[in-house]
Amino acid sequence: MTSLPDAGHPAPPERPERPSGLDDGSGIPPWLPWTAPAALFSALAAALVSGLIISLVGAAFGASLDDAPPAVLIASTIAQDVCFVAVALLFAAMVVFPRPVHFGLRPPRSFWQVVGLIVGGYIAFIVISYVWLQIIGQPDEKDTVIQDLGGDDGTAALIAIAFVVAVCAPIAEEFLFRGYFYGALRRLGMWPAAALTGLAFGLVHVFGSPIAFIVPLGLLGMGLALLREKTRSLYPGIALHSINNAFAFCSSVHWDWQLPFVLVGALSLITLIVWLGLRFWPEPRKKIATPAAPAPAPTG
Repeated sequence: MTSLPDAGHPAPPERPERPSGLDDGSGIPPWLPWTAPAALFSALAAALVSGLIISLVGAAFGASLDDAPPAVLIASTIAQDVCFVAVALLFAAMVVFPRPVHFGLRPPRSFWQVVGLIVGGYIAFIVISYVWLQIIGQPDEKDTVIQDLGGDDGTAALIAIAFVVAVCAPIAEEFLFRGYFYGALRRLGMWPAAALTGLAFGLVHVFGSPIAFIVPLGLLGMGLALLREKTRSLYPGIALHSINNAFAFCSSVHWDWQLPFVLVGALSLITLIVWLGLRFWPEPRKKIATPAAPAPAPTG
């Protein structure tokens, strides 16, 4: 004799639905590929507007628009980096409540593997840059961004610029390019997504870096995307980006014994900022289930 199921306790579904937006193990966030260039152009536009607003505020307090002081330039650059993060979060929120895992903000699988990939990746970038400059017959030009930000205005200005270059830029650029841009394109396949991310990363630096470095920077952008793919984490890319920028900064301002302090300080501040960001990252609101109305009592 077969038993009837208990009407008060329905059987659970065979395959429970997974909440929308949670990582399914593939590492591919739920964003459509076309949103990658849309988010990038929006971030660049927002950065341009924020920089203009800060310049106008500085001018209201007596700063020159043609030759802005370091404080205005540094504040504008930080505001632009904030725009990169904000726009990436905004575009992500249009699809699903953004979670840190969507951007790769999770611990990598193996610490020593990450160390090896970071060291190997940085050496590869240095070698590729040197070979490329030799092929095109260009000298190893110094990045003029530091001078443009007021690097000749004393030690205090240099420390502030080091914070922008080695801390703010790696966090913001990795969050936008490898966190959102690559994540949205990942549905096209790993190699197309990495190549397009590298191309976009190189083109964005056209106006801020020597033109001879655009190709190496594009390859670096591609390598950082592959690094995220290999480790399934954004943290190694942020670290490698910061290390590269710290070396470039110290080389540009002729700092030698200060380099270890810049490296340790930058990585420590990045760790603190990311920890604080994750600590205050809002949780998605949980839907409150409405209790079903009781069935009417049988009559008769």
